[in-house]
Order: sequence, then C-alpha cells, then structure tokens
Amino acid sequence: MRDRTTGRWLWVGALMLTVAAAGWQRRTGPSHPVRVALPVADSAVTAKLPRSSPTTAAPRIVLPAWDDAAAGVLQWRHYPTDDAFMAIPLQRDADHVVAALPVQPPAGKVEYFLELATAGGAVRVPNATVILRFHGPVPLPVLIAHIAVMFLAMLAGVRTALAAAFATGEERGLTPITLAGLTLGGLILGPITQEYAFGAYWTGVPFGWDLTDNKTLVMWIGWAVAAVATTRRWRTARGAVMSAAVLMLAVYVIPHSVRGSQLDYTRMPAAATP
Repeated sequence: MRDRTTGRWLWVGALMLTVAAAGWQRRTGPSHPVRVALPVADSAVTAKLPRSSPTTAAPRIVLPAWDDAAAGVLQWRHYPTDDAFMAIPLQRDADHVVAALPVQPPAGKVEYFLELATAGGAVRVPNATVILRFHGPVPLPVLIAHIAVMFLAMLAGVRTALAAAFATGEERGLTPITLAGLTLGGLILGPITQEYAFGAYWTGVPFGWDLTDNKTLVMWIGWAVAAVATTRRWRTARGAVMSAAVLMLAVYVIPHSVRGSQLDYTRMPAAATP
C-alpha cells in the first residue's frame, strides 16, 4: 500500500513538472504572440501581435481603436534582409483598426512594427520589431498526435527520473517507454509535422543546424543510453536515467522553434518574392 501511495504521488509530481515545463516552453517560444500596450491613458488597453501564421491566409494585425480618429501604418519587410520597410495603412473596421501582412512561402519570415497616429503625435508600437514566420498547414490529427505523444513522453521521462531519485526500482520498466515515446513523437511524428509545415523532414545534424531537431536528437540519445543502462543493469543505470531527465528538462527550457527553418530571401528571384 505504501509503495502504491508513493507511486501515485510521484505521478502527481511528474504531471505538475511536465505541465510547468510545457507551459514555459509555450509562453517563451518565438511563435507566441507579443502583447503590447496601446498609446492611450488607460494602460489596460492591449493587443496581441502574431508571430506565426499559416500560408493559407494573410495574417491580420488587429488593434482596438484607441480614439475616434485612430489611424496609422503597418511597417514591414522580409526577414532577415536590409530591404526598406514598406507601409500598409491601417483600415477602420468597426471598433478596430486592421492591416494584413502579405503571405510568404513556408519558412518565410517578415519583421514588422506599427506607427500609430495619436493626439500626442506618432507613436511606434512596439519599440522592437516583431518577427513572424509562416508555415504550411499541418493536418490537425498529425499535429495533435505529435504534441500529445511528446507530452506523454516527457511525463514518462520525469516520472522515470523520480523513480530513480526515490529508488523505487520502476525506472527499468519506464525508461523504454520514455524512449519509445520520444522515438514516435520526436523522430517520426516530428519530421512528418515539419515536412507539412516547412517542406523538410529533418534540418538538424547532419543536414543543418536546426535547434529544434538537434535538441530532439540529443534528448533521444540521452534516453537511449539510459535504456541500455537499465536493461543491462549497469551500476550507473540510475545516474544515466537522472542525467537523461536533466537533459530533457534542459531541452524543454529552450523555447520551441528557436533557430528553426528559415527561408533565405537572398536566394530567391526578385519576381518570386511576395
């Protein structure tokens, strides 16, 4: 009974740690919208500026109208380039002002900011440019499966580490489960998702330096070593599991999609550049 109670509490702890790590990665990732305050007296008036968009529709920049004469322009250019910024006037739409960025090919990026006309003069929002990346449409079942399996793999990995830390002996059975989850979610469903989104299955080593692919590979290697160690009952098995878990958490601290696929506009003919 005591072992079962301990096991349940370890699962609760693993779930809490996993949710916290996943939430951190989502909030800090480069695809999470940027929240900005509008130039009005009430600082509570905010808007969200997108940093990710499918190639199937032009991303709309939507701001609450801050006064009856709300106006301004959206300044944008391809990223990373030294092109001059191009202006798109904001249009009034009921209680909002809106503008749409031109759609780019998969992995294409644009950087943008807003120049807003206010009673006190022109105001730039935000101070730094916002970088938005385009991605191809990913079938919902593929995306859900990839996210769900990766979440469950991390949950299993954290639970395995807790088993090793508390010497419950469960790590021998849980380590292969973790490795299987990472294999399916990270090395099979991950590349399939990336092919839909950016037109390439794998852009990490040895084909490139995509950080998401490379950190997935490093994490998988760590758990592969732990699986061998636990299966063969090496004396260092518990240490290998703990090391793999620390590596996993370190990987999840790195925001998702950082240094991901990026279109090189300098290699595109001018006529083909949207």
